[in-house]
Amino acid sequence: MMGRQATGREQLFYTFSMEDHVPEHHLLRGIHQFLDLSAFRQHMEPFYSSVGRPSIDPELMIRMLIVGYCFGIRSERRLCEEVHLNLAYRWFCRLGLEDQVPNHSTFSKNRHGRFRDSEAFREVFENVLSRCMAEGLVRGEGFATDASIIKADAQRQRGVPGDQAIDWGDLDEATRPVREYIAALEETNDPDTPRKSVSLTDPAATWITRGGPAFFAYSTNYLIDLKAGIIVDVEASAVNSAAEVEATRTMIDRVEDKFDLKPERLVGDTNYGSAALLNWLVNEKQIEPHVPVWDKSERQDGTLSRSDFEWNEQANEYTCPAGKTLRSDWRPMKHRPTRITKADTIIYRSHERECTVCPMKANCCPNTSFRKITRSIHEKARDVTRAIAMTDAYDQSGKDRKKVEMLFAHLKRILKLDKLRLRGFSGAKDEFLLAATAQNLRRMAKWLMPAAPETTLIPA
Repeated sequence: MMGRQATGREQLFYTFSMEDHVPEHHLLRGIHQFLDLSAFRQHMEPFYSSVGRPSIDPELMIRMLIVGYCFGIRSERRLCEEVHLNLAYRWFCRLGLEDQVPNHSTFSKNRHGRFRDSEAFREVFENVLSRCMAEGLVRGEGFATDASIIKADAQRQRGVPGDQAIDWGDLDEATRPVREYIAALEETNDPDTPRKSVSLTDPAATWITRGGPAFFAYSTNYLIDLKAGIIVDVEASAVNSAAEVEATRTMIDRVEDKFDLKPERLVGDTNYGSAALLNWLVNEKQIEPHVPVWDKSERQDGTLSRSDFEWNEQANEYTCPAGKTLRSDWRPMKHRPTRITKADTIIYRSHERECTVCPMKANCCPNTSFRKITRSIHEKARDVTRAIAMTDAYDQSGKDRKKVEMLFAHLKRILKLDKLRLRGFSGAKDEFLLAATAQNLRRMAKWLMPAAPETTLIPA
């Protein structure tokens, strides 16, 4: 018999519990179980006045932002609408049916004010990381590092040549990203090589070309623990190798200082195989670098490469396959100069008269009168890294490195953070911290919460 919806007088009283309307295996239930913001409230207390009208609860704003970043809600205006309508979001934010949702402008005022002054997002990230460590998801044996490019909120048409003088006008009336950029330039007082293009809306963003139209962007740098793929630190940087390597140093030092956590091995790609970084890892941090060595000494034209020459550590010289010697300084001196170049290398040369009559010259230095070899001052650390690359543990590290690449794919596809909404390094830093916090919370909830039972389809 066909049913009919019962209609009648409206009830005067209702018994309603949002707890009963949030599914048992909803993702937010798992996140709620592992999110404790009591320490965050204590951290924020000094940044609020003890008198006056009560403000919007900072914990409420953080919970709403976590909802937005967990479910890819990029607009704060839309986030307020979703929290207003969605019962699960209201339950997670501890809002009743009749409680008002904060206005979207509240987030901007707090982000550029007390949240930034108090490093609030860094505090939330570290609180969540501490919970991950307490739950046993961080082993600390191996870390992996990598960087991914995120587009900046800056149109390419609003860029000017980097070697052109820019009149920023009255700085008191300039936008926040411009003021931050000028302040950073004044602080460093060390102008680098001119960039190809500078954005007038977000001058700190890097102009890059990657297989298509050029655009402005930032790099998000992740340092993850290899056990469960938990992000142990995140840093915003410019899009270049030097900045990304420096970000990795910063993250390793910060994790060690904050959590007394230092890995036995660091996994990365060739970008992290520079001699200076390898020396820092091996000799200063005592961390095994499981990364490919950045080495361009191997020749591709069929002539002898540096590996064909034998190194004598005690004599500080190379010996060629013909038995001739290559030295950095042939003349006897009482005070020998270091002979270190700007690239932190030492050049070893052969004798021209020996190379001229050598039968192997055509296969060694056909276009020059003598042979020279450059050796890094950090070559010992590079040799240690090359030895590690021959082990089975290195092969396993190559497989483990995919975990950080998967996090970047999740960041862009699921969390929809393929383009920033905030400008400047401070804005990029805020977004990257919130996104990493959301990823850790999602990972913790899915690893530690019981899985939902599989539904069995009954054939009709």
